[in-house]
Amino acid sequence: IHLVESGGGLVQPGGSLRLTCAASGFTFTDYYMGWFRQAPGKERELVASVQVMDSPTYYSSSVMGRTTISRDNAKNMLYLQMNSLKPEDTAVYYCAAHPTIILPGTPVSDWGQGTQVTVSS
Repeated sequence: IHLVESGGGLVQPGGSLRLTCAASGFTFTDYYMGWFRQAPGKERELVASVQVMDSPTYYSSSVMGRTTISRDNAKNMLYLQMNSLKPEDTAVYYCAAHPTIILPGTPVSDWGQGTQVTVSS
């Protein structure tokens, strides 16, 4: 499994970013997908996850209403659209793949290398 994230960067509070994860090396439609993040000094946390047929499964309370997870099974791509960004959204964001539904506590072991998101004025 090979996952490559992109789209991170520096954005002002209130701004938007769209993260992208390119997946390869496995049958994309056999896997549930998710986005995690890890801020300095904190544990990695699940931000959002999506089922095989592009139906969102989970949003953390901290991003609900500001974030949309989606996938394009034809392109083997996973996306995370983040709006109204806050400084507390600053973290490294990781794409993840798992053969079953991804919820908080799911023992995910397949990760990308991460993309840094920094929200600051």
